Amino acid sequence: MHRHVAHHTSRPAFTGWPAQSLQNLVSSRRAVTRRATAAQSTHTGLSVLPWEGTPTQQQALEQLRSRMAAHNGEVPDEQTLKWYLRDRYFDVAEAEEKLTAMLKWRRNIRADHVTLEDVKAEYSTGKSYVHDKLDKLGRPVLVIRACKHNTGEFPLEDSKRLCAYSLDTALSKLPPNGEQILGVIDLRDISLSNIDLPFVAFMVDAFFVYYPRRMSQVLLVDAPWIFKAPWEVIKPLLRKYQALVR
Repeated sequence: MHRHVAHHTSRPAFTGWPAQSLQNLVSSRRAVTRRATAAQSTHTGLSVLPWEGTPTQQQALEQLRSRMAAHNGEVPDEQTLKWYLRDRYFDVAEAEEKLTAMLKWRRNIRADHVTLEDVKAEYSTGKSYVHDKLDKLGRPVLVIRACKHNTGEFPLEDSKRLCAYSLDTALSKLPPNGEQILGVIDLRDISLSNIDLPFVAFMVDAFFVYYPRRMSQVLLVDAPWIFKAPWEVIKPLLRKYQALVR
């Protein structure tokens, strides 16, 4: 099943941050889960319009299906078509644009064929994993350990493939009727060498362009003072989605 997309806007060019040594500290999964749970509020994150099967919605679905069939006959499954319509408030043209962009991106990185073996080297750093438990709202939890990401250690394209693999893995763990996942970014022990702004810009696209509304909430855990300046750069990239990050 294909996953997911928002309109591209121009982003500022990044020149990187001064390199520092990667700190060789191992974080505890249990501690991350405890802090994330404490950080959660009754706010459940980004919402999405429901599919009610009205005549108007059914008409939009058939229109989108026909439009996508014109793109070399590549038509995603019905649930993906519905998701993009719901994300785009049932605007068929906008849903088509986002779906086309997502499919092109997945073809380019061969996302549907990425296996753990393909990303094993970078995955073994422990920088990202899907927790073995759902959160209290029944969402799969994708944990990112920022101190394990050392800028330049792996090619950016390889990191993008790991990101796709991680998000697809999290979505594959959705329970029946589940639709969204929770992101937890563990910021303990980070240095400037861990803050890779070109990759952060890609992640914003991944969360809101290639996987629209699938990430219902992102929790930042134990952000140190050193994160304050980079965060001021990152926040504008999120645009209206800043409220998603807590």
